[in-house]
Amino acid sequence: MARNSIGKNLIITSFGESHGPSVGVIIDGFPANFTVNHSALQLFVDRRRPGQSKITTDRSEADQVQWLSGIYENKTLGSPIALIIANNDARSKDYDALKDVYRPGHADWLYDHKYQHRDHRGGGRSSARITAGWVAAGALATQYLEQQGIAIRAWVNQVWQIQAPVCSSTPTTEEIEGNAVRCWHTDTAKQMIAAIEQAKIEGDSLGGIVRCVIEGLPAGIGEPVFGKLHAILGQYLLSINAVKGISFGDGFAATTLKGSEHNDAWAISNGRIHGKTNHSGGIVGGMSTGDPVVFDLAFKPTSTINISQETVNKTGDSVELNVQGRHDPCVLPRAIPIVDAMAALAVMDLFLETK
Repeated sequence: MARNSIGKNLIITSFGESHGPSVGVIIDGFPANFTVNHSALQLFVDRRRPGQSKITTDRSEADQVQWLSGIYENKTLGSPIALIIANNDARSKDYDALKDVYRPGHADWLYDHKYQHRDHRGGGRSSARITAGWVAAGALATQYLEQQGIAIRAWVNQVWQIQAPVCSSTPTTEEIEGNAVRCWHTDTAKQMIAAIEQAKIEGDSLGGIVRCVIEGLPAGIGEPVFGKLHAILGQYLLSINAVKGISFGDGFAATTLKGSEHNDAWAISNGRIHGKTNHSGGIVGGMSTGDPVVFDLAFKPTSTINISQETVNKTGDSVELNVQGRHDPCVLPRAIPIVDAMAALAVMDLFLETK
């Protein structure tokens, strides 16, 4: 049986397929009497919406969030919150030729092998389309965390071989949302957009790195053994389609440092102990230090490309595959709100543990 729920204190259950009537989520454990800003939530979801620029998929969805339960007079009831997002621009005929063919880099064959039946249209349950519900749930969690003084901000830090310079402070939302690729550095963003547009012309795709910063998290969130903060964040974030790796603070670069270089010496400022530096990425011994939590996520290039590829069909015959469906030449710009959302859900789940 496939696992479609995540969380301990705040549980979300995801449902829907790429070309089904809708996708959605059920949120259980959200505190009662919380005032929901519906407009802000919809704007959060709109950032993930397909068809929003020349460098994203041509699929066009309004992604209007419809609430079914759990909210009355704009306040949460403490009961399960159910929401759906309609699929209005699915073109299932584009996938007719893929019913008995396994696409390279996708879960097609494994889904057939494991479950003996699959929805081939747009990837079905394996599609990143289902993350629309996650983002809506994460938007609600973000509103809750903001009232606790916790802010989460992700941005595109690298596309292909094009990397943004080191920023001295966390970029503002306006800087990140100021261009189609969601990179705070304008000149770098222009190079990234040009590279993605060229890959789209060539029928190819590009990967890259998303950086995220969580600020305002109090010290002591997370457990020292099996409930480590970075382990919980990893569970949520590694569930995002196309994510192939995660690193906190210096990450793998820490292997090139000595202990004397990597240790974050403790200091006291305004009556609070904190690290003079932040090589650890704001997590020590599995718990938040109170400093910003910093991590990078590696995204692979989109597997669906418009270049002829060799593959096999259900009967084991070798075939030449030419995909006709719509896809993102680079998933990173639309992945930003998904990263924001999943980080928020993980943090809120842990935060409720302390309540």
